[in-house]
Amino acid sequence: MRYTIAFILTVVLMVPALSAQSSSEMLASPDGRLEVTFQTLAEDKPAEAGGELSYSVSFRGKPLVEASALRLDLQGVGNMLGANVRIVSASRSTTDETYRLVTGKVSEARDHHNALRLELEERGPFGRKLVIEARAYDDAVAFRYVVPDQTLIRELRLKAEGTEFRIAKDATTYALILPHYRSMYESEFVKMPISGFSNQGGVSSTELIGLPLLMEVPGVAWMAITEADVRDYAAMYLENPSGSWTGHWFEARLSPGVVDPEIAVMGTLPHQSPWRVLMVGDTPGTLIESTVLTSLNPECQIEDTSWIKAGRTAWNWWGGSLGRDGKPALTTENMKYYADFAAESGFEYLLVDAGWSAIDDITKMNGRVDIPELVRYAGEKGVKVWIWAHWSALDRQLDEALPLYEKWGVVGVKVDFMSRDDQVMMNFYYRVAEKAAEHHIMMDYHGSTKPSGMDRMWPNVVGYESVLGMEQSKAGSRDNPDSHVMLPFTRMLVGQMDYTPGGFDNATKEGFVARMSDPMVQGTRAHHLAMYPIYDAPIQMVSDHPSAYEGQPSFQFLKDVPATWDETKFINGVPGEYITLARRNGDDWFLGSMTNWNPRNVEIPLTFLGEGRYTAEIYADAPDADQFPKKVVIDKREVNSSGKLEARMAPGGGYAVRFTPVR
Repeated sequence: MRYTIAFILTVVLMVPALSAQSSSEMLASPDGRLEVTFQTLAEDKPAEAGGELSYSVSFRGKPLVEASALRLDLQGVGNMLGANVRIVSASRSTTDETYRLVTGKVSEARDHHNALRLELEERGPFGRKLVIEARAYDDAVAFRYVVPDQTLIRELRLKAEGTEFRIAKDATTYALILPHYRSMYESEFVKMPISGFSNQGGVSSTELIGLPLLMEVPGVAWMAITEADVRDYAAMYLENPSGSWTGHWFEARLSPGVVDPEIAVMGTLPHQSPWRVLMVGDTPGTLIESTVLTSLNPECQIEDTSWIKAGRTAWNWWGGSLGRDGKPALTTENMKYYADFAAESGFEYLLVDAGWSAIDDITKMNGRVDIPELVRYAGEKGVKVWIWAHWSALDRQLDEALPLYEKWGVVGVKVDFMSRDDQVMMNFYYRVAEKAAEHHIMMDYHGSTKPSGMDRMWPNVVGYESVLGMEQSKAGSRDNPDSHVMLPFTRMLVGQMDYTPGGFDNATKEGFVARMSDPMVQGTRAHHLAMYPIYDAPIQMVSDHPSAYEGQPSFQFLKDVPATWDETKFINGVPGEYITLARRNGDDWFLGSMTNWNPRNVEIPLTFLGEGRYTAEIYADAPDADQFPKKVVIDKREVNSSGKLEARMAPGGGYAVRFTPVR
């Protein structure tokens, strides 16, 4: 649903084909602090002769992105489109409206931006046409390419995209370095200057950087590069091709096609790219609070969204499908035990992971778990059931499986192991979301690419993994507090993050042992409680075995915390060091604070609270949590917005609070 609260203003500047015209056009954000300029200047040529298309960005009058090329490498006709063009026309508009989000960091988002549309024409014999659409928000600038319908180009065959990001200074980045284009985005974010990605000796870097890429440009801004609305296109990565110590810039790399790696994107005209997004703010918290990615996506395509519900879910995989007797078995009876646990805890869902279906047919059960019977049993207790599927099977049997799951009463499917984001696979994400909506089925994408705001268009998409999550604790020590406090500033910027929290066998760094059975997690109990209000996940796992929570007073926080929010406020934090977030659901506020392996005292002002008094139920590290990380001190006190709390966190510690109004 949309609520338009302002007007659209359009100004069109038409330029005769053979006359001189402006070589640049500037677009400013509504508050005037962010500016993006597009230009076509070339050396030793008059403005009307055209030149290479580029853009630059400034923030508060300071250079943020220097002149950076915009170009498309099309197969067939001519060289790079954008290498020698002139501006034919420019049109401008302003939008200010609010829209509803079914799940996520806020329930109502504001889309307030100024927009610019540039029509460009190539100089010379080819005369190809190109359109650039741009938007400037107070917390971001975004642009995309549109190749319009034209005589010379009958079909889009895009070999590469030459979009550059020439950062004004050698910024400190927090980068997701990936091995290749067929990964699942499950790696650490590494702190490194941009120049660190430049190979010495004039050789281009081969390090592939996944999005989002966070950076601090000294004295200018915090910025993150990502993309939005990736329909019928390949996902974007970044490389530093400079081969020089002084080369602090990146260039786009598109995920290559599987059938023909030389062609990244194919399609009919007109064809548009995703939005190339630069999120910008004075603090990294501005980026966490931003809703620009959903604003850059199409409106909701589902008329009745009442069946789409966020919630917490019991999950059998992490705990090994242990039954009431403590023995592992993926059976109907053991899954009923998990359903009982979910019902007793007030959780909305139960997820049955891999192993319930036939190997080569996801419309048939293998006799281990009777899904319709489990749906019936759980439903009587108010719990709804999700099931798992491999992407290749779902792709092959989509038209058969989803109607059958709807008939069984299944409400969601966790689809896994895509491990790709080329154009064909990106189309799979959208095709599945649309077909699932027809059958009132929610989707959770695992083994996936990163999100890009798709949940506005298809709000039945309520989860993406694409994160170094808690499952890594079964195999090694990569999942640890240093990573935990990096994720909210990096991966979480682009949306839903199914990290799968809830581990209750908490360990110190020294005491941690990676193991597949009875898995442990690094960080204190309060640290892992704090993940629930910090990590965005409309389908939020409560991952441990039911018996892990028996007799644990701190489990009450997981029974109370919701999985979707009306409001999100960044309190304080530094990427990779600590994070404090507060979120509101209805009248209640929930707060989480986590630190890395360094002990830390964090002052938390309560100015986010509304008027009146609140009861704060606090779950804090015990004084000896550095030795006994499962120990939590639970306290209640009355607070108001003029007060503050102090979180005293152990190494790998945390602090979680529920605030309820005093009636």
